This record gives sequence, C-alpha cells and structure tokens, in this order.
Amino acid sequence: MDKYSFLNAAHTAYFADLYEQYQTNPDSVEPSWRAFFQGYDFGSESYGVDGEVVEYDSTQIPGQVQKEFQVVKLIDGYRNRGHLFTQTNPVRDRRKYAPTLAIENFGLTEQDLGTTFNAGEIIGIGKQTLKEIITHLENIYCKSIGVEYMYIRKPEEIQWIQDKLNINDNQPNFSSEQKKYILKKLNEAVSFESFLHTKYVGQKRFSLEGGEALIPALDAMIEKAAEFGVQEFVMGMAHRGRLSTLTNIFGKSAKDIFSEFDGKDYEEEVFDGDVKYHLGWTSERKTASGKAIKLSIAPNPSHLETVGAVVEGIVRAKQDKEYSDNFSKVLPIIVHGDAAIAGQGIVYELVQMAQLDGYKTNGTIHIVVNNQVGFTTNYLDARSSTYCTDVGKVTLSPVLHVNADDAEAVVHATLFALDFRMQFKRDVFIDMLGYRKYGHNEGDEPRFTQPKLYKAIAKHANPRDLYAQKLLAEGIIGKGHVKELEREYKDTLEEKLEDSRKEDKTVITAFMESAWKDFTRVDEFEMMKAVDTTTSKKKLTEITKVISNLPKGKKFIRKIERLINDRQTMFDENRLDWSMAEHLAYGTLLDEGYDVRISRSRCRTWHIFTQACRG
Repeated sequence: MDKYSFLNAAHTAYFADLYEQYQTNPDSVEPSWRAFFQGYDFGSESYGVDGEVVEYDSTQIPGQVQKEFQVVKLIDGYRNRGHLFTQTNPVRDRRKYAPTLAIENFGLTEQDLGTTFNAGEIIGIGKQTLKEIITHLENIYCKSIGVEYMYIRKPEEIQWIQDKLNINDNQPNFSSEQKKYILKKLNEAVSFESFLHTKYVGQKRFSLEGGEALIPALDAMIEKAAEFGVQEFVMGMAHRGRLSTLTNIFGKSAKDIFSEFDGKDYEEEVFDGDVKYHLGWTSERKTASGKAIKLSIAPNPSHLETVGAVVEGIVRAKQDKEYSDNFSKVLPIIVHGDAAIAGQGIVYELVQMAQLDGYKTNGTIHIVVNNQVGFTTNYLDARSSTYCTDVGKVTLSPVLHVNADDAEAVVHATLFALDFRMQFKRDVFIDMLGYRKYGHNEGDEPRFTQPKLYKAIAKHANPRDLYAQKLLAEGIIGKGHVKELEREYKDTLEEKLEDSRKEDKTVITAFMESAWKDFTRVDEFEMMKAVDTTTSKKKLTEITKVISNLPKGKKFIRKIERLINDRQTMFDENRLDWSMAEHLAYGTLLDEGYDVRISRSRCRTWHIFTQACRG
C-alpha cells in the first residue's frame, strides 16, 4: 500500500495551510508533519553530482496534493523574491534577476492555469484558479510597491504583514476626495519648486523634483498618526526637498524663505552663509479632525546622515520627560538620501541602537528619497548591496520599495509603515525610487556624467501631471482642474514674495523655541565667563555617605564591597581619584534636581564631569 495514501483522505486546503505555517515557523507544526515537510522540501530540490542534475521522484505523493505544495511554493517565491520584479523604477530599466517567478520554476505548467487550488486561501482569495492566484500575487508583490519582510523572525509580525498585504491586494483604495487632496499636495510640491526655479535662476535650492510624492506622503502620515494618538513629530533630513517640506508640511511662511533667497542680512549676526536649507523649524498644526500636534524639523548642516542621531536624541528626551506613559506619542521620521544611507557608517550605528532600552524610541519611520545617483555616481558604482536600504535588515525591519511616480502607492506604503510602527514599535524603511531632475544643487551639469539617465529624465513628466492624467481618466477631475490649482497656489506665492521684499532683514525663528523659552541667549564673550559651580563641603559629605554604603541585607562581591567602602576613606583623607570625583559631580547634579544620563561615550562622561566640577 502507498505509504502516502493517507494524503488522499485529507482536504488539500489543510495541507496548504499547514505547509504555509511550516514555512513561516517550522517549530509551530506538529513533529510528524514537520518531518514530512522537511522530507518534501529535501526531495523537491534538484541536486547536482559532478554537474549532473538528479531529478526527484514524487510519484508517491498524490498528484493534486503535489500541485498544491507547488502552488504554495510559488506563493512563497513571490513573498521572498517578488520585490525583485516590481514596477518601481520610473526612469530606468530594472536589473535582471534569476531565477524568475515563472511558473515553470515551481513545477507548474500552462495546463495548470485553469486548475483551482485551495492554496488561494493563503492570500485571502479562497479556492481559485492558478491564473487568478498569480494575478493576485502580481498585484500584491510586483506592481508599484515591493515588500521585503520574510527575513523577520517573529511569526506574528510576518502574519500581520501578510494579512495587511492581502487587503485590496496591497493596492491603494482612496476615495475621490482623498485623491483630490493628494493631487493638491502634489501640486504644492511641484509648483513651489517651479516658482523658485523661475524667480531665483541659478541659485542652489536642492529641489525635490522627481520625488514630489514625499509631500503628500508626509502629510497623510501626520494626519493618520494623530488619529493613533501621536502628539509630536520630530523629523530630520538633509537639504534635498527641505524647503518644500518646511513650507508645505511644517507651515513655514514662503515669505521667510524668499527673504533668505534674496540674500538679506539676518536679524541676528550669529547666522551667516547658505543656511536656508539647513535651518530647523517648530510649529503647531491642527489636523483635519481637529487634533493639535507639534511638528519639529531639526537643523542639519551638510553632513547628511548626522542629523539622524540628533533626531533620536530629541525624541527620546521628549519621551522620557513628557511622554513616559507612552513613548509612541512622539514619532521620529528620518528622510535619507540613497547614497548617504548606504554609504555612511553612522546609519548602521543608529539602526543598531534602535531596540536598546537606553536609546529606543518605539520605532522610527525611515524614508529614502532615492535619486538613484549619489552626487554624480551611478548607484551600481556606489554600493555592493542590492538596495540602499539593506541596512534595515540588520534589525529585521520591513522595507517597502515604491515608485515615486505613483503618488497613491507612495501614500499607501507610508500609511502601511505607520501602521506597522504603531503596532510593533519598530523601525520601518520606505525606499521611494524617483530621480533628481537637475544636478546636485541646480548648478552642476548632470549630463556630463549621466547622459543616458538625464536624457530619459528630460522627457519624463512630473508626478503631478502623471497623477492628474490618471484622475482625469477616472472622471474625478476636469480638464482645467490642475491649472486652477497651480494658479491659486502661485498667486499665494507671489503675494508672499512681494511681502518679503518689504522686509529689510531676515528673521530666524528658533528651533523648538517653546522648549528654550526660559533660557537666555548670550554672545560668545558672555559665554566664556567663569561660572561658579562650587558646592559646600557639607553637601559633599552628605553625598559621600550615600555613595560609600551598599544596601543592607544583600551579598556583594568582596572586591565591590572594598571599592565602595574605600570611597569614604578617600573623601576623609582628601585623596579623590577620578571615579570618586565623577560620582560626587553626579551626586550634586542629582541633588539640584537635574537628571544625569550615563552613556557609553567617554566624551559624554568627560563633558558631564567638567561642567559639574569646574571651579
């Protein structure tokens, strides 16, 4: 009797479901089934001996069951490798990867396309033909959004992602009003850049052109996050797109930006140079649902990814001080450049600290404005990894690759990332593949080094116009809708430009102004004056008593007991070592009501010590 005859008596949907469970988490499957699946996987491989291919014999497994397993493997192939075969690149042909997701690579043929398989239940569509299953898999994994997540080691996170992807086949499903609003924000991004381009010819602005979908994506994330209970956002980004983000997301008046472009003197002499795309900003905003939220974008010089660590520090400080009941109420957002996130070591350091108790911020949303060129260098010559976001896999964070020309897909991916962050309190990466319309700073000539790419870019319509064509075809907008949006927005910019030219000087609004309201800014001469940081001998005596005594009733290593007891002797005999001096400094700060955070950095410890003990 066939030793696998029992398989004929069971429902194939059960096999498909159990096999899928085994692939996600083998230990969760009953041992005898696990052994069966291990044997099946082993037999399914073709092993070569001296170059000869050895075919496996599957005749003992019932035909329909065998096919079900092969369809499950096809589904698994899309989950693991679908991101390699997406439509995410707006201006380049994708690199070729092998093997492909062709059904022949999974032991299936065209004759199977009309056969119904229970494996369709795995992707939420029930029993369906193979053709229908493939259509759904293509929609989920190979359209404008590619998803990497199968390396995650927590089955509940994988299941959550798969359930989320199965909703509407991972396709956007916005209402007509939502689509019009996305178009409105896209128009603001496009029109702002074109306005600057015509009014300030030849000036550096590090435009967002080619990545304008960042603006509706950020706007949608802020609105949705407020519904989750997020009360503050802290963002960091380099130059590219900062001016548009300041105006169209953070509410900085275009008048102030125009004043900066006009080269006026700053009201405060401390400011100098091309600071307009380095400045920070803090504002308050009301969401569409009436919720009040705070927005801060950190100042950032030309050191690109350095700001990421600053953002995380600001967020953690806010969480510790003001939101200790729920860290998720403050959301860090870091906008990266593709070359910088792949090439700068500080990114790896930052990502590695994301889940440490002393540094975690309940998840950061990382958005890469991917120009596919670093300054002048083709990405193929700039990194070894497949994706610029591969650093995200260090912490097993999900990564979404999305076509920057597809505004709805970008917004959809961003909201997906937000949902994951709020659910699991972990980092998420969004790789928004677009292009850079002009040179690095609008002053260089990109065709010198990238002639083919920039020939394609020159012919390429901007994301707003592409989206407008889509909405026009859907009957959501009329022919003159975009021109009217553009006219209204540019009229507003013209007014702001006129207002700015009535001002003699440029005023800089302090970053996080409310947090510093009780502090007084002084010049460098006042700053260098000696500050009395001495404390009384009586106070130091009290502190010494505390730090030279271990808790009673507990057993400690003898060497520890000796070291702690020696502190009192050192103090009594006035022969402090470095460690004792540091502890006294920490003690005086704590006694005065200041928190002391001891980090791994020696420089940090030295800074605390010198500030506390000067004098």
